[in-house]
Amino acid sequence: MRDVAALHVAAMLSPDAAGERFLAAGPFHWIEDIAAILRGQPGARVPSRRLPGPLVRAAALFDPALRQVVPDLGEEFRFATGKARDVLGWNPRPLADTVLDCARSFVRARSRVTA
Repeated sequence: MRDVAALHVAAMLSPDAAGERFLAAGPFHWIEDIAAILRGQPGARVPSRRLPGPLVRAAALFDPALRQVVPDLGEEFRFATGKARDVLGWNPRPLADTVLDCARSFVRARSRVTA
């Protein structure tokens, strides 16, 4: 969210942004990349085993939530953000910062709900 907010502010302050559209996206990362970052934190319990695609496809026959991800299994999604970088000088935060900030936020929210 902070990356998107920073892009919005940059666009509002730049005369070159008038009437333009900008895409806010960081580089592609696999879920294993995110898990590795979380695993490096003290006390984190993050699974290290990978669920094979064929098993996900089989489970999707019985689980409607999994059916949504089956078409995207193994796909990398990349977005062109050069315009935001060139025109506005925008760069997304590093993945580790984003993942850890999100995890901390989740832990805080969860502790308020269970308290």
